[in-house]
Amino acid sequence: MTDVISFDTHQQHIWIHGERPPAPLRFDEATGIQHVYGHREAMEVMGDPITFSSDFQRLFPAEFKFGKELTDGNMVRMDPPGHTKLRKIVNRAFTPRLVADLEPHIVTLTNELLDEVGDADRVDLVDAFAYPLPIIVIAELLGVPPSDRDWFKQLMRTELYSSRDALLDFESEVERRLADIRQVRAYLAEHAAERRHTPRGDLLTLLVEAEVDGERLSDDQVVNFANLLLIAGHITTTSLIGNTVLVLADNPAQAARIRADRTLVPGAIEESLRMYPPFQRILRATMRDTELGGHEIPRDRLVSVWLGAANRDESVFSDPHVFDPARDPKPHLAWGRGAHFCLGTPLSRLEGRIALNILFDRYPKLRIDPERPPTFLPSPDFTSVRELPVVLR
Repeated sequence: MTDVISFDTHQQHIWIHGERPPAPLRFDEATGIQHVYGHREAMEVMGDPITFSSDFQRLFPAEFKFGKELTDGNMVRMDPPGHTKLRKIVNRAFTPRLVADLEPHIVTLTNELLDEVGDADRVDLVDAFAYPLPIIVIAELLGVPPSDRDWFKQLMRTELYSSRDALLDFESEVERRLADIRQVRAYLAEHAAERRHTPRGDLLTLLVEAEVDGERLSDDQVVNFANLLLIAGHITTTSLIGNTVLVLADNPAQAARIRADRTLVPGAIEESLRMYPPFQRILRATMRDTELGGHEIPRDRLVSVWLGAANRDESVFSDPHVFDPARDPKPHLAWGRGAHFCLGTPLSRLEGRIALNILFDRYPKLRIDPERPPTFLPSPDFTSVRELPVVLR
């Protein structure tokens, strides 16, 4: 049986495999970073944008700050009231109805991808299914031509497969990521400009046409939000599918229970996200001197909130290292909290639910390949399978 719990060996400060943080907070003298592990403390940081700003790049050296053209419209880097105003405009385009209407097409895409597997007994579930499904969905939603998917897929793999911590290997990582971002931005800007002249029935068109109180998104805002949706949307869902399949393999009794009672599928997804959140940390910058968990934190300090640790806080979750699809309540932080609660949550949940149900239906004996162990993204920012070899029959 695959030991899911062993896969975070590259992460120094994430307690997601049964170990406990020494305390809810820890200050790293060497890097000047305030690490946060406790659930209550994480909630406080994420819920107080006045004190803990999402615009953490203001603490970076001037030569490595992303310019406004790269950040305007990237809502994860914005605080209220600007964030609130922008989100209202985006909400006019990215509606619950739009997501719900995608269900039949996602079902079709899921079956088409699995049809391509054919009669194979073994397959890498990430490469064949968990990775392409959300990319296709997001790309089609935005109106990206199918011919460009492979280019985008390769660019994202290059980004995700870096094993370097951007906060510890700052100069080289920022330069590399800036180059990748500019490639994607130039591509999206071309398509957004085309939509202003020739509207289509896609999300890019809805974004350029969305209006609140007489205001529309600027070109930079459209491009940066679309870029955010492309990156965050596919990473979250790929991780959700792969991590859930893997954790079910380590919990065969629960897997059998879920297969027999599909009403437990949504709970299984949330529990998988609690135990193995795709994005392991969020960053904030203090705007003023403050106190957190009995610790004094000065203004202009970088704060790193570790979601994997907070989601295993024993003061909030009973038996936190046990996978329980019926756990209730489930106040995990994988989707974020407060103003930055993930906009794409309904879409990711929908894709995950459809994917798991169809995998259950088509492959009653699906299991991890005992001869080929899974591998994981090396970046300390993510918890996600990179390769997931499975036996289908």
